[in-house]
Amino acid sequence: MNRRRAPRRIFHSQRRGAQSEGEWRQRKEEQWQDQGKAQVREESREQQVKETVPRGTCQTMCPSRELRDRETQNRLHRFEMLAGTERNRLPKGDPLRAVKEYSRPAAGKDSTNPTDLRPPAVLLKAVCYLIDDIAASTDLHPWTEVYSFVFDRLRGVKQDMIIQRVSGLDCVAILERTVRFLIYSSYQLCGEPLRLYDPRINDMHLQENLSWLLDCYKTGTGPNPNQEEFQALGLLYNLGSARVAQHIMELPERLRSSPAISLALSINHAFLERNPVRLLRLSQRLNFLQSCALHRHLVTCRRDLLLIYSHGHSSRNCRFPLDRVAQLLSLDTSLTTQLCQLYGVEFNQDNHVVFSKATFTEPEQGKLQCKLYHNIVAEKQTDLTIGRIIHGCS
Repeated sequence: MNRRRAPRRIFHSQRRGAQSEGEWRQRKEEQWQDQGKAQVREESREQQVKETVPRGTCQTMCPSRELRDRETQNRLHRFEMLAGTERNRLPKGDPLRAVKEYSRPAAGKDSTNPTDLRPPAVLLKAVCYLIDDIAASTDLHPWTEVYSFVFDRLRGVKQDMIIQRVSGLDCVAILERTVRFLIYSSYQLCGEPLRLYDPRINDMHLQENLSWLLDCYKTGTGPNPNQEEFQALGLLYNLGSARVAQHIMELPERLRSSPAISLALSINHAFLERNPVRLLRLSQRLNFLQSCALHRHLVTCRRDLLLIYSHGHSSRNCRFPLDRVAQLLSLDTSLTTQLCQLYGVEFNQDNHVVFSKATFTEPEQGKLQCKLYHNIVAEKQTDLTIGRIIHGCS
């Protein structure tokens, strides 16, 4: 009987070309030295970057050179003019009211001049001025013009922040107020003509500032007492987004289980399940700014509710009380009647709703005005001022 010979074991020290212990140690030491040199080079590169980043020295909200240029070119906004010179051929600028405007990058233009850049403390001061003296003013009208002015000047603030690579608590404070302003504006100006307010542009800047803010929370050392608020706002504004939901699920358990984020997760879950009844019921627990973030999804939610009921209760003998439908839609009976008629939902002689999948139709473009159905949001504003809302005092 042939027996297979067991393979001979060859120890490491017996292999051809095996390194001795001394050679192995020498190779490891060389690797460690190379790693150390690479780390030193990286630290040196970071130090060089820090030294080359410009630091602003301008202590006013608008650099003096820009203010002079805009005076001579007659480019001052009426909110920035010196009182008593508004009717002059070339009005004077008020240094206490003028704010640096956003300027598009151009070839040959030096945007890193320290005298034209405002340090973080001055940027925060400018943002607070824009909120307290412009956005929250009861004397400046119309609000579309107020929005346009504040929106442009906030872009200028963001531009200075990017050039100087601003970070830390001042950066967080500026971004938080900017995000609140943009969320409030998306609700307040909903339905305005495109020449006065473009929701897509507002949304783009809102997403950029929100993403930057959440990144500051992730990489910064804190403290960030408002993180729960903005994590929830981001999810409510972006209902149904897999990316945002994944981000929320990666948060620490302590933060993820906080009341605001738990409620936002429940609403997002109802949205994904296409359960508009539960979504609208949960939305009653939101505060005003959270409702502003959610409001752009309400049209879709109410449309889904009427569609589901039109299929689920499609019967000649089925009658649904109008009051009950109004309660489900979180609307009063008159607005419920208007909305049902837009979607082809009919009523009988007793003013009961008659759902039918055959009569359900989509409204013509432009017929459905979202602003008419804002009562679920408007009733929560009560005595809140714009200043309190944007500063987070609600």
